[in-house]
Amino acid sequence: MNIVDKKIKTLVDLLQNRAIENPKQIAYTFLVDGETDTISLTYQQLEERSRAIAAYLQSVCPPGERALLIYQPGLEYISAFFGCLYAGIIAVPAYPPRPNRSLARIQTIIRDTEAKVALTTKSIISTLERRASETPELNNLGWLATDYIPDNFAEKWLEPNINENTLAFLQYTSGSTATPKGVMITHQNLLHNSSLIHQCFGHSVESKGVIWLPPYHDMGLIGGIIQPLYGAFPVVLMSPLMFLQSPVRWLKAISQHQGTTSGGPNFAYDLCVRKIKAEQIQNLDLSSWEVAFNGAEPISAQVLERFAKTFEVCGFR
Repeated sequence: MNIVDKKIKTLVDLLQNRAIENPKQIAYTFLVDGETDTISLTYQQLEERSRAIAAYLQSVCPPGERALLIYQPGLEYISAFFGCLYAGIIAVPAYPPRPNRSLARIQTIIRDTEAKVALTTKSIISTLERRASETPELNNLGWLATDYIPDNFAEKWLEPNINENTLAFLQYTSGSTATPKGVMITHQNLLHNSSLIHQCFGHSVESKGVIWLPPYHDMGLIGGIIQPLYGAFPVVLMSPLMFLQSPVRWLKAISQHQGTTSGGPNFAYDLCVRKIKAEQIQNLDLSSWEVAFNGAEPISAQVLERFAKTFEVCGFR
């Protein structure tokens, strides 16, 4: 069964529909500390925030321009991503350069996309300003701190001339084994892929996602952010760093929020088996977990068997 009306041709149509039908429903919850400190967005709040960011973008960028998204994981990133779509701007997700690490990947992406503008937060701009002198590509971008855009800008939004064949974003490879390469993703690509995920995973409005994956990569962005919107079900998000610091946070979030869909690359399941101590799982309840997906790297049957055996006592099945 297709949960999305056939009249919906873009992700802008989709979010508008969700905001009209279920304005007060919480769409995204972010675990700031990976545990109990939470912030959230309803469909209505996200739709309004997206329009505000889009309206500002429309005042400084022509439709079809590429915009770099440089954010830490969180709700501001999600708002900026949809803000680009609402403005007819092509989003280019890229993770913030880490301190004392090479800027080569982001330099390559800037040159390849010919991006003129970058969306981020005020705090990240302050950090990158200290490195701008060593990177002309960063220095030449027009920087926009979306957390400083007033909500009332939403009233100035003009609906963009987009359709199912319009590019939504450029997905870049990690660059770990070769120069990063961009893939052009249209609205139709995303809706079709989301439909297949929804069907294969058996999702419904009763589903609930718990996702720690990087939102810049396809598994985190398409599976963790776009799929819940498509399926009209809520998702709880956390930063990958919070998971890596303490893998049990992932399972605690599933237990606390009664997640039905969650997953990650093979290493995540292995990390849980190796790092989580027996006393940490005594109060975990994983019985709600229906879909445990695994991908993005080679899958080990032995790792999955160890994970299933270790957490069987918590209701994992």
